[in-house]
Formats: sequence, structure tokens, C-alpha cells
Amino acid sequence: MAMDVVDYEIKGAEMQFVEIELDPGEAAIGEAGSMFFMDSSIGMDAVFGDGSANQGGFLGKLLGAGKRLLTGESLFTTIYTNNGSGKQRVAFAAPYPGKIIPMDLAALGGTLICQKDAFLCAARGVSLGIAFQQKLSAGFFGGEGFIMERLEGDGLAFVHAGGTIVRRSLQPGQTLLVDTGCVVAYTPNVNFEIQYVGKIKTALFGGEGLFLAKLTGPGEVWLQSLPFSRLASRIFAAAPQNGGHKEEGSVLGGFAGGGLLGSILGGDDE
Repeated sequence: MAMDVVDYEIKGAEMQFVEIELDPGEAAIGEAGSMFFMDSSIGMDAVFGDGSANQGGFLGKLLGAGKRLLTGESLFTTIYTNNGSGKQRVAFAAPYPGKIIPMDLAALGGTLICQKDAFLCAARGVSLGIAFQQKLSAGFFGGEGFIMERLEGDGLAFVHAGGTIVRRSLQPGQTLLVDTGCVVAYTPNVNFEIQYVGKIKTALFGGEGLFLAKLTGPGEVWLQSLPFSRLASRIFAAAPQNGGHKEEGSVLGGFAGGGLLGSILGGDDE
């Protein structure tokens, strides 16, 4: 299936959405629950997997849906098709504060590996699959587990991540050390490994945990400043525990609930 060539506009600051313009007959695929609004001539169709051409037949669709289940996504995606005679628009919203990144897969060599839950939407024809971490250390301690998402094709895909997004171009042999939860996506030729921080004291009191992600070029890497796991842990830590009331700014209250000691020992919960 040839990739649909779509126009788009990303709107908003902290809570962004992407608005995709479809010509008659063109379509976009969206993650379940991501649709924001659409024009009246847009038709919706929920399908197993991603609806791409490499999922021909029932078995292919079943395998595609099973891959999505392994990444923690819904068994279904939704295809939004312009059934009208003029241009129509459909918009997809980010699920939490951060940025939406347009990924031109053709310019990236046709494949992108990204964290689970990063995919938001894409032009019809982009294939959604899985990528297994080849090294046990990366799978156990990489922050995202053994299974990541693989986007393939030559069209546009849109990825969402938390906070501010940074793109780094790594030269051959160039290495970047990153907090494990901050890796959003990378091209397949980037080598992804896990490196021990080296000192127990640093691991316990530095707030960064025992391991860092080691990314070695050549290739492209995208990083996020606010992983959702970090945001969720801060919200949980600030919430009243056991129905009680947590005093804002109270050192005594922090000691009483074990919050101060816990924050010193625990660091970011990735």
C-alpha cells in the first residue's frame, strides 16, 4: 500500500494536538482514544492491528493485533478516511503534557524504534510493530522493558513524549549517557545498552538510580525531559496517603509520613 501524503499542523504549547488535513480518499490511523475532533465527512473504522498492507488476511491481522498487545497498546487502531469531495480535517490530542514530534520515516531510513505508548497517529500505510531488546541488561534495566514499538514505512508518523524534546545526531562511535526513562526514540543503527553508574553512594543518593542508558552512534536519538513515570511518581508522592492530609511545605509532616527520607533514598521512580 502506498503511503498517504498528508498535510498537518501542530497546535498548542504544553498540551498539544496535531490537526491532519486529508484529501478525498486519504486516511490516517490513530491510537485508540486519541481522536480530538474531525470534520463531518470523515469516516471511522476500527480495525485489528494497524490496517497496513502487510497484514493481509485474517492471520495477518491477528498477528498485527497480537504485536500491539505485547507493547501494551489496544488490539485496535482506528482508520479515519475522507469520504467527502473536498479537504477534511481530523485532529489527535496528546494524552499528557509534552510535545508531539512529526517523524518523516522516509527521511529516517524507513524505520524508527520508540518507547511504548509513544505512537499517537500516522498517515495510512505506516506499519506498527514491535522491537525486542537484544541484550538482557537493556531489557531488565532499560526503563521500557524488552519490547518497544517499531514504526515502518515511508510516510509521516507522529510521536508524543513528555516535557521538552531534544534531538541528537550521533556520529559513528559517539556515545551519549541518558537517564533510562528519558529515551523516546532512535533509529535502528543506534546501539542501545545499559551502563551501571559505578558507585553505590551515587545510585542511592544521586536520585538517578543504578543504571543509565548508553546510546552509541551513528544515528538519530530523541530524548524527553519529563518521562510520564516521573510525572506520575511526583503526583502520587504529593497526594494524601491513607485518606490523610499532607501539609504543603511542612518538614515535620514529611518526616511523620516518611516522605523526606523516602525522597532521599528513592529518587525518581522510573
